[in-house]
Amino acid sequence: MSLPCRCVVIDGFDTAAFVSATLAEDMGQGGDITSAAVIPAEARLTAVMDSRDPVVVAGLPLAAAFFRALDPACTITMLASDGDAVPAGADLMRIEGNARALLTAERSALNTVQHLTGIATLTRQYVDAIAGTGAVLLDTRKTLPGLRALEKYATRMGGATNHRMRLDDGVMIKDNHIAVAGGVEPAVRAAKAAGLQGVVVEVDTLDQIPPALDAGADRLLLDNMGPDLLREAVALIAGRVPTEASGGVNLQTIRAIAETGVTYISVGRITQSAPAADIGLDFA
Repeated sequence: MSLPCRCVVIDGFDTAAFVSATLAEDMGQGGDITSAAVIPAEARLTAVMDSRDPVVVAGLPLAAAFFRALDPACTITMLASDGDAVPAGADLMRIEGNARALLTAERSALNTVQHLTGIATLTRQYVDAIAGTGAVLLDTRKTLPGLRALEKYATRMGGATNHRMRLDDGVMIKDNHIAVAGGVEPAVRAAKAAGLQGVVVEVDTLDQIPPALDAGADRLLLDNMGPDLLREAVALIAGRVPTEASGGVNLQTIRAIAETGVTYISVGRITQSAPAADIGLDFA
């Protein structure tokens, strides 16, 4: 399957602009001077991208776009798809084309796939950890500037559900909003008076729950509560609105949190702390 470099592989993301800017950053003013000096202009290269570890793949269409940008005539064969869980040693993509072009694009393509695959792989570990509980894993806005659409795409490939993408597509009243507004109830009532829907309110104590519900909160974010306190909160809310646990969530704690009966669990670590996957490009 061949992909043109201008294709939009992620909804709402300008792949062509990303590829162009990334290559410009890497190539500088003089281009790949090493390949230009060492590799004959007409030399051909066949290479295979493979994973050295078990991973959940993300970013292969973007990698293809990098190679296509520098060699539009190259042949790309996808050997895996984004979202696939593959074993160590799995071949992901075969590329055939102009050697100089492919070697120049190599680092940009690999950096992107390694980063996104790392996020997808860690995300899948969290999803697997709560399997069977009914809780849904959410990502957060804790993403690298300029890469949010890509990183949230990677969490989806890992099995998470996207939380709000931007400040303008979801209402979340957090502790600082509450402090400035003068309390939970006035903050929620102000949001409702503004005609906002889907109002999520962060609470960190049980006594904040009744005023939040009375003011019309549509979802409660239970922040930094341990499992025992979460169970009390879920019982107090009694299904009137969905619940979301956040804070102190890691692979060791998430199962116990999920078993408290919360609807959602949001985890910043899946984008903030995911290590890059060990993926390489080898001469074939």
